[in-house]
Amino acid sequence: MTKIFKYDKEFSLECGEVLPSLTVAYHTYGELNADKSNVAWVCHALTANSDVADWWPGTVEAGRFLDPAEYFVVCANILGSCYGTTGPTEINPATGEPWYGDFPKVTIRDMVRAHQLLAQYLGIEHVKLLIGSSVGGFQCLEWSVMQPDFAENCVFIATGAQAYPWGVAFNESQRMAIESDPTFGDATAEAGLNGMATARSIALLSYRGGKAYDKTQADPAEPYDSPFMHRVLSYQRYQGEKLRRRFNAYSYYRLLQAYDSHNLGRGRESVQAALQSIKARVLLVSITSDLLFPPSDHQVMVDNIKGSEYHVIDSDFGHDGFLVESDKLNGIIQSFIKEK
Repeated sequence: MTKIFKYDKEFSLECGEVLPSLTVAYHTYGELNADKSNVAWVCHALTANSDVADWWPGTVEAGRFLDPAEYFVVCANILGSCYGTTGPTEINPATGEPWYGDFPKVTIRDMVRAHQLLAQYLGIEHVKLLIGSSVGGFQCLEWSVMQPDFAENCVFIATGAQAYPWGVAFNESQRMAIESDPTFGDATAEAGLNGMATARSIALLSYRGGKAYDKTQADPAEPYDSPFMHRVLSYQRYQGEKLRRRFNAYSYYRLLQAYDSHNLGRGRESVQAALQSIKARVLLVSITSDLLFPPSDHQVMVDNIKGSEYHVIDSDFGHDGFLVESDKLNGIIQSFIKEK
């Protein structure tokens, strides 16, 4: 069940604007022990939500790395989303109407600071495990730099120390698709949804890659009646429509911009120096076919996070491998935690 934390004070954003108040939606699983030493905090990816058991299969289960019998698992929805945390679909207290396109730009650091307020509210000063994949990994990296003593163990999966041009280029193409929808800009929840569906079909190319598409979307052995028909055509439209039904275009647009803001070195000495300041035990996991965060992008983290452990998962499912390869991931993470 979704829980709500309300922060009835102003919340300053890196862009210079100020939110008059803050709401954070979150889920918990399991029980917090007496000394609060069994917390596992999950940071979720771009369009996920706080119900990690729903979107990350094979994780919040008995015998898995987020076993609720062992951990008090916390996952909070990110700032700018449309799943209960303050974002474009929430009410602007100043107007009494939803923010929509007036919602300010947010950064990964803004997201982390909002979740730090939730941790304070829950009385959690230290976690056993801080874990995230993709944009969730962005948040975990920022948190481990901003608050080095917060996590005992960190797991960064299919992620990067900064937003690289390749990923930002995909995001800009997605924003162009949303902007091409003539309804984008209207003060309605339905604005820009067709453009967002197109944007999602663009994103899927980067999430999966050629190997995954060829493996899962090949045409049937019996040819279609028309030479212009292909199985993958309906798949692309289905993926766009699926997001269209559950998400908001203004949130998606702002979250893509938040992705672009990520750079551990911004305002600090350098990316390398920021990584070197991390105190937690760190496990890094990359995926062989990941187009967004290939293994080569992880090397700067491997080289600069002292004592980090690094594993590469062999998978044909690209960036989405962190969702698909749950058994491989579980084995790696369980071994890392038990090694201590």
